[in-house]
Amino acid sequence: MPFREQVKNERTVELQRIAEHVELSLTEVLRRTDREIGGAIEDKANQVAGAEGRLVQAENRYSTALERRDRRRRELEQQQALTLQGVERLATILVLPHPNSNDPEVKNLKSSRETEMVAMNVVMDHERAQGRHVEDVSEKDLSYDVTSLDLKTGDLKLIEVKGLAAVTGTILLTPNDHRVAEDRPDCFCLCIVTNCASEPILQEPIVNPARFNWHEVNKVQHYWMQVDAMTKPTRESKEIGGA
Repeated sequence: MPFREQVKNERTVELQRIAEHVELSLTEVLRRTDREIGGAIEDKANQVAGAEGRLVQAENRYSTALERRDRRRRELEQQQALTLQGVERLATILVLPHPNSNDPEVKNLKSSRETEMVAMNVVMDHERAQGRHVEDVSEKDLSYDVTSLDLKTGDLKLIEVKGLAAVTGTILLTPNDHRVAEDRPDCFCLCIVTNCASEPILQEPIVNPARFNWHEVNKVQHYWMQVDAMTKPTRESKEIGGA
């Protein structure tokens, strides 16, 4: 029973967090579209050319966003109703320090706080440059580090940030990271920043990284993959004469 309550509480917190994202993103879309409808109605009354067409388009967008929000609400309510059954104790495990903690394979599992901070700053600056609302949630143990929301469209990204001091190397996902990536393929995004020790390079963000063939490691459980297998440097385009 204590284990069931623990899992139930963890699941409730996770669903509440997802619900907050849904409300934040889709409610903002509805507000913005509602303002567009009001403007189009006023223009139509003033016989402004094209106002009727803009009104129809805005009403269609509002209806679509409303249906999407209602559907996600229903899905979350159904997920909250799920319960654990038939739980039984299979074994008791004693966890001890790794006997080969100084081996290179195990040392690579230890993250560098300095490298992580460089990578976080690069990713957050990149997202803000796209006009998105960005929040650092790395301290909340959510299996992703950054939320990035487009206030115009309601598009939400849950970003896991990985930093490498060198120009290439191996990155790791914890079992929880990999599970969330599988559960949220529509919005989970992996951002890798290489060369953090000198001139950081943001690789092309990877949407739905769980679709790749990660190598499962059972001795110390995590998933790894060569960065070169799925990324390439982001190319920023600049418009001549633009702002």
